[in-house]
Amino acid sequence: MKARIHVTLKNGVLDPQGKAIQHALSALGFGGVEDVRQGKYIELDLAETDPGKAQAAVEDMCKKLLSNTVIENYTIEIE
Repeated sequence: MKARIHVTLKNGVLDPQGKAIQHALSALGFGGVEDVRQGKYIELDLAETDPGKAQAAVEDMCKKLLSNTVIENYTIEIE
């Protein structure tokens, strides 16, 4: 199975890297960008064949390592 994980900062958490990207885009002539929020994309190939068990395992991975749940949200897609 494949798991796709998107990790983003929670609303209200400052995103200095997003601001740097926004300024760089503006300097390149892309002035219509009003805000940028930067995140992470993680893709896992899993040996598990049961979607429920895969979902549970990836949830545990996100809580323990892949995201900082104090300041980040994550979404998981299993296929």
